[in-house]
Amino acid sequence: MAIDSKLQRRIMGQFATGVTVVTTRRGEELLGMTANAVMSLSLDPPLVVVAVDRKNHMCEGLAAGGCFAMNILSAEHEDIANRFARPGPKDFSDLAVTVAETGAPIFEDALAYLDCRLVDTLAGGDHDIFLGEPVQGKIGEGEPLIFYSGGYTRLASEGT
Repeated sequence: MAIDSKLQRRIMGQFATGVTVVTTRRGEELLGMTANAVMSLSLDPPLVVVAVDRKNHMCEGLAAGGCFAMNILSAEHEDIANRFARPGPKDFSDLAVTVAETGAPIFEDALAYLDCRLVDTLAGGDHDIFLGEPVQGKIGEGEPLIFYSGGYTRLASEGT
């Protein structure tokens, strides 16, 4: 018998993760969602993964866009994480956004980003798993935004 999904959620909440906003472009429409179900899958060949609930509008958007950017958020981006975690259309108008090779929106002040070509989509329970090939990336400056036990936190400073 499988574990209760609520218990699984509570247990996995004890696993600290970084916070990203995954973005794509469908024609002229910019789409984005806060995601911590992301990971580096392979270095040879380079592959990353983002898992998206099939009920989320991003599933269609990622498939149609054929690309995505994984914007890794800094500790200063909690408001952006909250904005892109809400359901419905997202407002990019006050954000400094650029593009790299694929055309997916990239936050200019992200802690880091990977610009990815979509190479495959797999089914995984109630989610679709999108495999991306990073074609460009950059590291900025700052500390990461961390999600732990249902809320945002920061790395502890030395001496704390």
